[in-house]
Amino acid sequence: MSQPRKNPVRRTAAALTAVVMLAFVSVLGVAWFQKARAVQDETYQYLELFNQVLTIVQRDYVKEVNVKDLIYGAIRGMLETLDPHTVFLSKEDFEEMKGDISGEFGGLGIEISVRNGWIVIIAPIEDTPAWKAGLKADDLIVEIEGESTRNMNINDAVHRMRGEIGTPVTIKVMREGFDEPRPFTIVRDRIQIKSVKEAELMSGDIAYLKCVTFTGNTETEARAGINQLAAQAKNGLKGIVLDLRGNPGGPLDQAIKLSDMFISEGVIVSVAGRVEKQPPAFAHKAGTIDNVPMVVLVNQHSASASEIVAGALQDHGRAVIMGKTTFGKGSVQQLRQLKDNAGLKLTTAYYYTPSGRSIQEQGITPDIAVDALSPQQKIKLEEAEKADKHYLREKDLQGHFSHEDVVGPESGDSAAPPENPDAKVEKEDEKLLPDKVGEDTDDYQLQRALDLLRSFEIFHSVLSRKAG
Repeated sequence: MSQPRKNPVRRTAAALTAVVMLAFVSVLGVAWFQKARAVQDETYQYLELFNQVLTIVQRDYVKEVNVKDLIYGAIRGMLETLDPHTVFLSKEDFEEMKGDISGEFGGLGIEISVRNGWIVIIAPIEDTPAWKAGLKADDLIVEIEGESTRNMNINDAVHRMRGEIGTPVTIKVMREGFDEPRPFTIVRDRIQIKSVKEAELMSGDIAYLKCVTFTGNTETEARAGINQLAAQAKNGLKGIVLDLRGNPGGPLDQAIKLSDMFISEGVIVSVAGRVEKQPPAFAHKAGTIDNVPMVVLVNQHSASASEIVAGALQDHGRAVIMGKTTFGKGSVQQLRQLKDNAGLKLTTAYYYTPSGRSIQEQGITPDIAVDALSPQQKIKLEEAEKADKHYLREKDLQGHFSHEDVVGPESGDSAAPPENPDAKVEKEDEKLLPDKVGEDTDDYQLQRALDLLRSFEIFHSVLSRKAG
């Protein structure tokens, strides 16, 4: 039996369609190739320019220069055109960066960034030499060992402040309220960062965890702290306060793991970049502490990983976020090892909270905004400042004798000691805060968190009685 013949019109149409599609793909391919070729040609053009400048400098500069210094400097300059968090790391800087992540290194104990071309302290780490010397968040470091930090690379600044344990380093700091920069000479020490600084049971049944930074052990330390406090609570935990105030952040994976401790399901954080696409990080049911009400304390110095945790818990309705709006760093960096054992810390993506919001520049807005000082503390502070300002001294009297009138300009008299340049000038929100958190704390934000958790327990108890 003969097969039916195919419709010649249909066959021709199919062939024409194939030809058109092939032509379209060919045009796209040619366009892509031409674009890639154009980009490559442009790159080679500027590399030739770079090589020309390098050759001229090596040949004609007033003194002989090290080609490695020139190349390293060029790389740093290139990356400075991108963003504050993308930096080139020399071999030494790369080793220091890995030490930061592991949680142990030698230095002063401060987290720094760049603001308007100056090195600024994001936060000193508690109980480190910098913290004990009185350095504060928002201090500007204007000199390190006599060298201005104006437009200094952040990793250069870190490298200069770190060194052999027991050796001193002198920095000059400018702070609001200072007439001029003041010197601080600080002795370097081994910085062993304990991520969870405090784990304390408050009111007999509320777990308080103060997480001062993120390291490779943050989730392990936090879980151990919670388990220890849960064992101490006679009738179980009635609340959890996670204190992330002043926490500058750290590894992304630890922010995910800490969030996963308190969230049983759903997205924790999403990461999206121009090239690298990653699936969202999801929470897991196993090991979740999801049956205890929770408050997270944040402030303007809570950054990066701290904001990931606060954003995840807020979006899932797992915790009440209390305090001040956070720092607003919404980008992700990765470490890449290069030749010569150097490294590159590269911004590769932005992160988004479970609801899809970016906190870049915006920060995490607390559910309950609470100032660091209570109204009563502010009144006391204002009264103290007013009394200090109007306290009458001999030098305030019109026509008073000067010190030189009495002892002479050349006497060398040292009866009056010079002003101590290292004296602490405390911030308004720190003058009345205690050094250690206790049951009857003057920490207003923490007290508000405890009050909220206690009221929740009372409210829940009242509703249970009514239902029964």
